[in-house]
Amino acid sequence: MKTEIKKKDNYTILKVTGRIDTMTAGSFETEIMKTLEKENSIIIDCSGLEYISSSGLRVFLLAQKKTGATGGNLKLCNLQPFIKEVFDISGFSTIFTIYPGLEEAMGA
Repeated sequence: MKTEIKKKDNYTILKVTGRIDTMTAGSFETEIMKTLEKENSIIIDCSGLEYISSSGLRVFLLAQKKTGATGGNLKLCNLQPFIKEVFDISGFSTIFTIYPGLEEAMGA
């Protein structure tokens, strides 16, 4: 799992690549929480996300709760079909604002 953070216009974009599972969820949680200490509204670009386990879903949920508590905003974009299916089956699609692409997330 690898993360890359960049600023584009007024947005902080965290791009995640690889797998978020029990082995990598801790480092992903550290990275996303560190980002949320500085920015309370971010877009997570999941275009390179290949796999997510329940441990990874937990980190997404923690990030959503943190942004909600601080009045921030968390958007997800570019979910691969199999990742989107995991979000659908787990009910997470109703918790998160999910966009088909980065431009759509930035425009909303």
